[in-house]
Amino acid sequence: MQNLARVNTHDIGFQDEANRYKQLRTFSDDSHKITWCLMKGNPRPTFNPTLLHDLSNYVIDVKKEMSDSNGTKYDYLVLGSDVEGVYNLGGDLDLFYKLIETKDRERLFQYAISCIDVLYQNIVHLECDLTTISLIQGDALGGGLETALASNITIAERGTKLGFPEVLFNLFPGMGAYSMLSRKVGSEKAEEIILSGKIYSAEELYDLGIIEVLTDEGQAELALFDYIKKSKKSPNSHQALRKVRDLINPITYKELYDIAVIWTDAAFKLRKKDIRMMKRLVAQQDATSL
Repeated sequence: MQNLARVNTHDIGFQDEANRYKQLRTFSDDSHKITWCLMKGNPRPTFNPTLLHDLSNYVIDVKKEMSDSNGTKYDYLVLGSDVEGVYNLGGDLDLFYKLIETKDRERLFQYAISCIDVLYQNIVHLECDLTTISLIQGDALGGGLETALASNITIAERGTKLGFPEVLFNLFPGMGAYSMLSRKVGSEKAEEIILSGKIYSAEELYDLGIIEVLTDEGQAELALFDYIKKSKKSPNSHQALRKVRDLINPITYKELYDIAVIWTDAAFKLRKKDIRMMKRLVAQQDATSL
């Protein structure tokens, strides 16, 4: 089945025609009150500074549209990918090792802050009455998986690969993985997932309760619209439970910020062999994006 988001829509919003976004494709589905955001990192499908800047601007634009419409413009924000077979491969490792080698701690820390700024807005659904949904139709690793899990609902296709490989170069996923996983599966299991470096299938993470909706390959959009259809039968219940979830298991910005500090400090303790491994992973990312 073809990807409906890529085939049957056109860019109509958020000043795309003026090239406001360089690595995003956005459009609106007014019939379902959805704002779509599809990522396309370049030169590789990672969270490079340009993509992070685009995402930050997108958040600003959607929040303005929601404000101008008294909160009625959208019910859903769907975050997906415009790269075949890849949701997002995570942090900009090419930038990481260069900043570590030049001992530029401040720039690396600011990169981390840019990541958590975007991730936190997803967690709090842009501080609007929105449901955020991640549509995983390809591999989501490291920061890619962190971003996906930050959404209120995560829909993943069978066969996609998900995980946190940061332990391979002696680091850890520092932009929210522990915070989100520990609230879903407990601290012990969260640490097991992070420290193993294991790449999981979508089926495995669904069985663990980390992925909310599992669907067959090529069926993610249908699963999305099915979820929306079911939600509309009892919208008040769904919205109220989302608010209860926010209240019971809050993830604060300070929590993410403090972890980003730890992550940055840890990055500057990496050994030469760790940096070599990071460079090899960059080469793999390059091969994936060809």
